[in-house]
Amino acid sequence: MLTDQFGRPINYLRLAVVDRCNLRCTYCMPESGLTWIKQNELMTDEEMIRICSVFTELGIDKIRITGGEPFVRKNCISLIEKISHLEGLTDLSITTNGLLTHQYVPQLKEFGIKSVNLSLDTLDEERFFNITRRKSFDKVMNTLDALLQHDIKVKINTVVMDGRNIEDIIPLVQLTKELPVDVRFIEEMPFNGNLTEVSLKWNYPMIYQHIKEHFPEIEKIADPKSSTSYNYKIPGFEGDIGIIAAYTRSFCGDCNRIRITPSGMLRNCLYEGGGINVKDKLRSGATDEELKNIIINSIQKKPKDGWEAEKLNTAASSLHQSMATIGG
Repeated sequence: MLTDQFGRPINYLRLAVVDRCNLRCTYCMPESGLTWIKQNELMTDEEMIRICSVFTELGIDKIRITGGEPFVRKNCISLIEKISHLEGLTDLSITTNGLLTHQYVPQLKEFGIKSVNLSLDTLDEERFFNITRRKSFDKVMNTLDALLQHDIKVKINTVVMDGRNIEDIIPLVQLTKELPVDVRFIEEMPFNGNLTEVSLKWNYPMIYQHIKEHFPEIEKIADPKSSTSYNYKIPGFEGDIGIIAAYTRSFCGDCNRIRITPSGMLRNCLYEGGGINVKDKLRSGATDEELKNIIINSIQKKPKDGWEAEKLNTAASSLHQSMATIGG
């Protein structure tokens, strides 16, 4: 089992398979998009599978496929299938915006995908367009329906933005009344791909208070170990509610995760700058044992929390990278 310098077991890898996305969400990137990673700098399928295999041999038993939008990557479904067969992997999940996902839901079920995080910031078609700059709301809802029909656990990720989707908080909570979905409200973060600062008005306490005013019977439930969300339930509702203090970062204490960016950078923390490029090491002829030593040594430098990682980050502009380039 991998452990960091604080004795925390590391068993969770977030693998970003591509930086590109078919939405232009205001909190993630400029309307014009980003300077995308060149094709030859992206990891190939074979490189990703080999790196994931090295990680599972080191004790990683949970992998989440992220992006950008994973299904923008050519033949992503084939890559997911191959990763699903890795020995030692017990939990393979995906984060997606749902635009291209619907057609693959039966295969995801076949591959053993038990959980999908679906990005959905509003239940209103017009607000969806204003936030994402795309008219694709119906595609996301079709994906949600298909996932539920195939008994795949759905967590809806909603970034709470002052002046953009506050009126959606209560309707999204209401969604958990009849549907077995978890809705997780996320503090907005400064990873928007430009120098626009975010508003922290709607932080964790304010989001919770807003929900409690409408549902005073809301109850705190147990938070799973290493959970990034504070979890709640309204008695009689099918689903649960979570609030992720993503900006105030109060969940870092027992972090169990590491990240690989689409270009192969190993990052110990979302707020960390730089990292080690394991793809380049692989292309330079590193053996699996050498890759393992690189990973072990890197994880030993994992910071205590996001605040420490930010202090160690010499590139202040990295706080304005898009989440797409970091790996959601």
